[in-house]
Amino acid sequence: MKRSHAALVAAAMAIGTAAAADDTRTAFRPCIDPSNLPFANDKGEGFENRIAALFGQKLGLPVQSFSFPQRMNFIRNTLRYRLPGEDYRCDVVMSVPADYDQAWPTKPYYRSTYALVYAKGKGLDAVKSGDDLFALPADVRDRLRIGFYDKSPAAAWLVKHGIGEQQMKPYPMMSPDPDQYPGQLIDTELAHGKIDAAIVWGPIAGYFAKRVQSPELVVIPLRSEPGVKFDYAIAMGVRRGEAEWRATVDKLIADNQPAITAILREYGVPLLDAQGAVIN
Repeated sequence: MKRSHAALVAAAMAIGTAAAADDTRTAFRPCIDPSNLPFANDKGEGFENRIAALFGQKLGLPVQSFSFPQRMNFIRNTLRYRLPGEDYRCDVVMSVPADYDQAWPTKPYYRSTYALVYAKGKGLDAVKSGDDLFALPADVRDRLRIGFYDKSPAAAWLVKHGIGEQQMKPYPMMSPDPDQYPGQLIDTELAHGKIDAAIVWGPIAGYFAKRVQSPELVVIPLRSEPGVKFDYAIAMGVRRGEAEWRATVDKLIADNQPAITAILREYGVPLLDAQGAVIN
């Protein structure tokens, strides 16, 4: 009984500390990657930066970002990181899967999907959906080189539909090269003809396809199917136990959803409804 009572007291103290932190916030402090467009960078050019600025304005607080490369242990080194006697470095991760277990997710603020990207006028113009890719004449389909990042659902999808290993070109998601960035698959490999098509997460596809002036690139959002999940709801993440802060961020999302959606569209993010259909 004593041990249970002590645990309850400790829990109450922890909740009280979190609530006190919510009451005394002096800045909106997102945890961001310093070089990860279209999501965020140190120059404030990503859509996460833009949404953070919007939220800071609505709260009447300055934005103070804490940057750390979004590789392994990102949450541990940002949202959860605190030295003895110091405050946490940041309070909210601007993009996490809605079912993420390393943080406490808010309500989702958008749903997107992986997308197929190809160059217009290079023999794939008839492809308007994922099914169209596999309906191409065999002589065309068998010559394709399709690039994608490892650990994505692209490989399972291509194998399921009979695309051979020789046609698939995986790229490492985690690279030791500090200059590596997600859009290289599009604006370097695809735009320069090293691959015929790319399959990448929708926000990356939409943003970098818009940046390439020549050749013109086509973005085809892909639908999930049995055995292959392409679409995901995206939320924000806060520290577990900070219920008041989570409620504040949830309200910011709900109250500003039209402005958030406008920002996402500006960056070319393919948006889906709850049933997985593309929102035009």
